[in-house]
Amino acid sequence: MSERIPVRTVVVDDEPPARERIVGLLARERDIELVGEAGGGRAAIKLIRDMKPDLVLLDVQMPGCDGFEVLRETAPLTPGVIFVTAHGDHAIQAFDVAAVDYLLKPVVEARFHAAVRRAVSRMRDANSGVLASQLAALIASVPTARAEQIPLWCDGRVAFVRARDVDRIEADDDHVRVYAAKAVYLTRETMSKIEARLPAGFVRVHRSTIVNAARIREVQHWVKGDYLVILQDGTKITSGRTYRDRVQALLPP
Repeated sequence: MSERIPVRTVVVDDEPPARERIVGLLARERDIELVGEAGGGRAAIKLIRDMKPDLVLLDVQMPGCDGFEVLRETAPLTPGVIFVTAHGDHAIQAFDVAAVDYLLKPVVEARFHAAVRRAVSRMRDANSGVLASQLAALIASVPTARAEQIPLWCDGRVAFVRARDVDRIEADDDHVRVYAAKAVYLTRETMSKIEARLPAGFVRVHRSTIVNAARIREVQHWVKGDYLVILQDGTKITSGRTYRDRVQALLPP
């Protein structure tokens, strides 16, 4: 790739403010030509197939189709990828293998520009076919099932909590509390973001509560068609109207 040719780049993130910030930062990179944006995984697949970019700045956690699924569907069309993620689970392992780069949200400007320059330099110094092969090998090595550990941002660090140890997850104003193995983890992530990366076996029974189905001791009928969910430790949770069907799915016919 000649240094006179700009690096054709697309940005994929389901959060418009995050996507706008990345696009704004990219505008300051003289080697970058923005050729498209996508707000979700399926749209990203089509965009990458249509535009065949040199570089993709890609979110990891997205509803419906995550970043790794996007790359599985489009490999080996994209030789360069920078993951942009709020989580340190698969992404950190990915960059150790793929040798491209990663960024953690909220994006730090200096870190962003360093990552882009590193990606551009490596694409220009190396054969793009080699990079594509490395990326394809990486994606093939990442399991499609969600991990048995749940990564949580807590006080500037990432805590990896075993899913089987979690009793329940509760919203608390602008925080979320995760109760696991007699410990409580406090994070500023949203319930929806945490729910999106939970493995099978977790049930959202209320707008503010997710429970580990393996920790349910019994379910009782409650008023107005709701249910009372009682956990092994005696915690009692009333189901919300929107989530009645999820509790019903746990019950025998």
